[in-house]
Amino acid sequence: MSVGQFCNRDTITARKEDSIVKAAKLMRSHHVGCVIVVEEDAHGTDTPVGIITDRDLVIGILAKELDPDKVTLGDIMSYELVTAHQDDRLWDTLQRMRVKGVRRVPVVDRHGALKGILTSDDLLEVLASEMNELAKLISREQLREINTREE
Repeated sequence: MSVGQFCNRDTITARKEDSIVKAAKLMRSHHVGCVIVVEEDAHGTDTPVGIITDRDLVIGILAKELDPDKVTLGDIMSYELVTAHQDDRLWDTLQRMRVKGVRRVPVVDRHGALKGILTSDDLLEVLASEMNELAKLISREQLREINTREE
């Protein structure tokens, strides 16, 4: 299973020079917990350079009592960005997320262009679905045994 099969292709983006208020409004209007900060490369393609989470806004701005109008996304975004390639294996990416302590990774193509986002919520959905299928196996096995066993 590859990351590209399960990532969300509908990503919310902003630029480094955008205000944190804009990011908060984007998160609210799209019901998401993060905004991917992008820069346009030489080919006109959006490339992820950072990420802002709702937690960044609370811990980095509100808790420090900073004036939101004087802070840009570039001032507080995470520059040590963990990304995944859409062809990466899902389980390898999960391990990398765990080791790095991140719940969200932008998904890029082989040129670094933004293609989606993979979140811990997405991974939980995949795992829950697989667990559900495994649970169905048990009842199917019992039915098969009942139907094939002679009394």
